Amino acid sequence: MIELSGFAVVLLFIIGAAGFVVTTMLVGKILRPVRPNEEKNTTYESGEDPVKSAWGVFNIRFYVIALIFLLFETELVFLFPWATVFANEEMNASTDGLWGMFSLVETFIFIGILLLGLVYVWAKGMLDWVKPKPQKSTYRSRIPASAYAHINQKSYEKKQA
Repeated sequence: MIELSGFAVVLLFIIGAAGFVVTTMLVGKILRPVRPNEEKNTTYESGEDPVKSAWGVFNIRFYVIALIFLLFETELVFLFPWATVFANEEMNASTDGLWGMFSLVETFIFIGILLLGLVYVWAKGMLDWVKPKPQKSTYRSRIPASAYAHINQKSYEKKQA
């Protein structure tokens, strides 16, 4: 029997996964019906016609907030092993709580680093949305300002009553 190294096993898994993907795609292409029509060939199959170009300009804040969200969501990936070790009562009892205490301290250090990152991002103003500057209207109404004052006075009197 041939003994494989760890790298060979990983390579076999990669080759097997790629082979599985290629095989399932080919089988799907062979078995699926091909009935193109005008509706399927449009940009969206949702039933909505595209209104304008897909190359719209988005505020960069959307991407910054998404990246910050991903940064802090990795906390869950690192906290899951800690929760597993900390919840394992047998392991904690067999080593006099050494692993549990170590993982607890390590977790607080990790959360502290994340909090420092959050404070940094907050202080730099990366969590603030860009607010449009208010613009004064240039519209000239034919209604005199005294009429508005009269209407405002009536609504003020109704609120007081």
